[in-house]
Amino acid sequence: MHEWSALTKIGIALFAIVNPIGIVPIFISATDGWSKQERSRTANTVAITVFFVLLISAFLGDQILDFFSISIPSFQVGGGILLMLIAISMLHGKLTHSRQTPEEAQAVSEREVIAVVPLAIPLLAGPGAISSMIIAAQQNSSFVWHLSLAIPVFVVCCLIWVTLKLSVRIGQKLGTIGITIVTRLMGLILAAMAVEFIAHGLIGLFPKLAS
Repeated sequence: MHEWSALTKIGIALFAIVNPIGIVPIFISATDGWSKQERSRTANTVAITVFFVLLISAFLGDQILDFFSISIPSFQVGGGILLMLIAISMLHGKLTHSRQTPEEAQAVSEREVIAVVPLAIPLLAGPGAISSMIIAAQQNSSFVWHLSLAIPVFVVCCLIWVTLKLSVRIGQKLGTIGITIVTRLMGLILAAMAVEFIAHGLIGLFPKLAS
């Protein structure tokens, strides 16, 4: 029961980070003039790419941290700060350069790679999402736990797929103001998650804080 609660929490945090509603205007703009079939194929590719990127992050996160000699508490604090910066940006209704650089934005004109870069990486599976998966993987070292992380990732990717498939309708219904409101709400949730990551990391670095 505890594991399902933890997986639900991870899924909510991941959904807040990737914020598929916030990418709707970018997706519509990047695929302007495309046929319904082309947009559908792009949505499929985006969802599949995000799924594999996040799953690989969960399974290989330990090796990445070991390679760079980074302790788990240090990564939790660093990842939490990164998530907080993204959350603050979302609360202001902005998309920061931590998710997309000017060079990546220019890649929007490249139709053949648009689904992977920049839509899937880094707009959806960006540093924040990857960091959250590595942190989630640290909660339990068992293979079953790492495999179970595929559940929230799969659910979030399904939501991404549905959102992009209905992007035109969502854009028309919500409008710019509606999308901004959703983005800010997701930012608020993400900020709370970031505080928790930082708190756990600080306790790991300074055990006396827990007493």
